[in-house]
Amino acid sequence: MNFLDAKSAPSREDRLRASIAFGGTCGQVKTCERAHAAGCTNLSNRLFTMAQGCQFTLSLAILNSIRNAVLIMHGPIGCGMCSVGNIGQNKAFKQLRDPASEGLIWISTNLDESDVIGGGEKKLAEAVRYADREFRPETIIVANSCVPALIGDDIDRILAELQQETAGIIMPIHCEGFKTKLMATAYDAVYHGILKKYVRYPERQRPLWESDLDRFRAAYRKSRKVNILNVGSMSRLDEGELRRLLEGLGLEVCFIPCYAEPQDFQYALETSLNVSICGTHDDYFVGHLEEKYRIPFVVDTIPIGKRNTGRWLRKIAHHFDLDTEADRLIQAETRVLDDALEPYRKTLAGKTVYLAGGEVRIVATAEIMQDLGMEVVGFKAHHYDRFIEPVFQTLEAVDAVPFSVATNQPFEMSNILTKLKPDVLITHVGGNNIAAKHGLPILPLFGPTYNYCGYSGVFEVARRLNKTLRNSEFNRQLSLNTPLPFKKEWYERDPFSYITYVPESNF
Repeated sequence: MNFLDAKSAPSREDRLRASIAFGGTCGQVKTCERAHAAGCTNLSNRLFTMAQGCQFTLSLAILNSIRNAVLIMHGPIGCGMCSVGNIGQNKAFKQLRDPASEGLIWISTNLDESDVIGGGEKKLAEAVRYADREFRPETIIVANSCVPALIGDDIDRILAELQQETAGIIMPIHCEGFKTKLMATAYDAVYHGILKKYVRYPERQRPLWESDLDRFRAAYRKSRKVNILNVGSMSRLDEGELRRLLEGLGLEVCFIPCYAEPQDFQYALETSLNVSICGTHDDYFVGHLEEKYRIPFVVDTIPIGKRNTGRWLRKIAHHFDLDTEADRLIQAETRVLDDALEPYRKTLAGKTVYLAGGEVRIVATAEIMQDLGMEVVGFKAHHYDRFIEPVFQTLEAVDAVPFSVATNQPFEMSNILTKLKPDVLITHVGGNNIAAKHGLPILPLFGPTYNYCGYSGVFEVARRLNKTLRNSEFNRQLSLNTPLPFKKEWYERDPFSYITYVPESNF
């Protein structure tokens, strides 16, 4: 798996044979994945596309969260301005870990038309020197956008020269948006930089590991320390719930990469096990750590929903021979949760729900819906790869349920919602603008202040879903007074008619 000798991570189209365009059913997409190891939907595409994501902006979602860092966006001023909306969240979440944290600091090299002709290397050098002089950060992160990559700026050479005169570590991130249609490649791009610049044995252990590297590794393989690879869509409450459950098994928990600081990635090697919250985010990182440092990992399901949480806990417990303890914990948590869910099962049973967002998260959240007696009538995933397979195993009777793969593409979802008419929509944050005009109650798929993970997360989702369905008048009135955004003829067509690979649409 070693890609670290390369300047940047490969695209996920190549590495994972992932797909961004599919329209069919759950049964069809699962059969396709199993029958073709390379992914038979990998080469499918659209004749028309609308509002697709970019790996540069998604890379910023992780990079903005790293503490004691200054982020330089190398590109035009408009690239990365989405970070403005995350200022408050980033500062608050960093200060939950370190009250002295300054929050989000970023600089743009502000490339213009002249720089496209003459090059942007001089502006980049000026920005790095300014960041070092003005803020004295522990690290300077340089995120490379499309323009400097297209005009041929030699980012790595410039930063290598500047490293000799700066106090902080300079970390280049090659996350140009045009290099991939699959925006989740951003996770690999960020981890690629972290692995090359941050991950090394900590200074406090150097006398030991230089003389006896195998003994160092063995000591931490026997320890009970676990790295949990958190994601930007998790809240501090989610982390607290997962910490509670794992500490209930006698384990010590550390969270990276979001809201960590550079030295945390050094201490990450002092662990017995790396545990992924979501394979879509983490397989690149944990795979390299196993190959280079021989640290085992768990990449299986996401701990959202009763069954998924139980499976996730058992996978971790098995590594430490804590199977019996895990079974006792799961049984106790399940009993309490089932009693708490009973009132919501009575009010939510029979309601229909459509889920849209990250592939692993939507299928895991669907398990909560089925547990509450609701009917799942459709999915829309940002992309599709093999990490969704174990999550599908927790669902019942969904093979005939429509399943589409689309990074945004609101015209398709608007068409689907018109045909399915679900009672409630659960969707990615920011994906509710057009959907609200359909008059549907909407529950965000995640939120920075909400709890979704673990057993307490199941209860919180049920509680807020019940409240959402009982207070849906605003969106209903919106639908009565606002026209849908596309022509009537579009809603009469098959929503997947622009996809070049459609096995057999239910519409």
